[in-house]
Parts: sequence; structure tokens; C-alpha cells
Amino acid sequence: MKNLLLSLAASSVLAAVVPTAHAEAPITAVQGTVAKPTIVLIHGAFADSSSWDGVAKKLTAKGYPVLSVANPLRSVGNDAQYAASVIGAVKGPLVLVGHSYGGMVISKAAEGNPEVKALVYVAAFAPEQGETVAGLAGKFPGGTLGDALADPVALADGGKELYIRQDKFHQQFAADVAPKQAALMAAGQRPVTVAALNEAASGSAWKQLPSYFVYGTADKNIPLEGLRFMARRANPKDVVEVKGASHVVMVSHPDAVAKVIEEAAQAK
Repeated sequence: MKNLLLSLAASSVLAAVVPTAHAEAPITAVQGTVAKPTIVLIHGAFADSSSWDGVAKKLTAKGYPVLSVANPLRSVGNDAQYAASVIGAVKGPLVLVGHSYGGMVISKAAEGNPEVKALVYVAAFAPEQGETVAGLAGKFPGGTLGDALADPVALADGGKELYIRQDKFHQQFAADVAPKQAALMAAGQRPVTVAALNEAASGSAWKQLPSYFVYGTADKNIPLEGLRFMARRANPKDVVEVKGASHVVMVSHPDAVAKVIEEAAQAK
């Protein structure tokens, strides 16, 4: 009985404290300043927030506040709305970074937020309004993702979601990552809905904001010519091609990716 009363008392204290703490404390551990904007990292399909660990380590070591958002991967519109809500709770200037499908998300989530100073596309989709992930991925030959997918998983709402087969994950998604690490990534991959991959983009914030692109030349999810096409039409401030890098260039080459992000953060 005593333990129950203590538990109830603790719950009451927590309920009383949380709203106040939420109102006063920033969402990042270090508040961004003009010199050090907060870097918001948004992962793509078949990855998760841990895919940014190497990049986050480089950036935090240089004093940047970093927030790695858990992307729901349910629909472009809802995912962007969710990301915008999280971003809206961050104090000070922001640099949004999207990987793969995450590029669709930042292209919409950045709209209407005056604190966003730049967008960084990491092996990512930078869509024109009306374009889809599926359409952009298939615009140029060379992608092999379709052959690496497992059978779709039926969802209770009638939709379907996709995983990469674990025995295909290393070569398809992360060929330049150590096999043991790739196996862990395969086990922890977050699925994306079929609907999200076929949902038309409603935002193209790269038209209004400075953009930066970094991607690998050995990407098997988005053909190299597709990545180059999206980068060229965005008229970015910088484009970095990492020779031989896979789709998860932020995992295999965190130094190169962090350098581009820092360039975006420091630009005037």
C-alpha cells in the first residue's frame, strides 16, 4: 500500500511539473544561436534516427544543437505536418536535413517557418509539386530497389507497407557499410507505406531557400542521374558527389555529410 501511494504521489508530481517544463525548456539540449543553428535530421524509408549517429557526433562536437526526428513514414503530408510541429518547438534558426524520402518531408515542412535558413538533401528526393517518390526513383534507369523488397505487409487500415529483404539489405541499401553494421540496420529498418511512395508532393521549399546536395555515386535506390537531375534543377549552393558511396552516405561517410551541413549552417 505504501509503495502504491508513493507511486501515485510521484505521478501527481510529474503531471504538475511536465507542462511547466515544456513551456520553459527548449527541445534541444543547447539553444541555437545565429552562429550555431539547430540541425534537424530527418531520416528516410528503411532507415531510422540512428542512421544519423555518425553525422550527429561530428556536429555536436563542434557545438551545434542537433535533433534527429523519428519520421513516421506513413504519408508525405502527415509526415511533413508532424515534422513541422516538432521543428516549430525548436528555438532559433534551423537547418533541415533530409535523407531519401526525408527530402520529400523537409520540402514541405520548411514552408511557412521563417527560422529555416537552409535545406540539405542527403541522397534525397527534392520534388517539384505533384511529383512522387516512385515517379522520381523511376525517372532514370539503374535503380534496383524493387527487386530487393519483401512482399508487402497488409495493414489493418487496408494499406500496405514495405520492407527491404534482410538478405538483400546490405548490397541494395548499404553496400559500403560493414556487413555486421548493415545487418543491424536491416533488422531495425522502419517500413514505409506504399501510399507514401505514391503520394504527390505539395511542397518544394528548395525554390525559396538555399539548398545543398550530397549523395553517393553508387546509390542503388535513387539512380545517380536522378540525383543529379534533382540537384541541377534546384540550383543549389553546393553539390558534393561521394565516389562509390551507397544510398546511406551519411552512415558510410559522416565526415563528408557533416561538412556539407556545416557549410549550410555557416552560410550568410
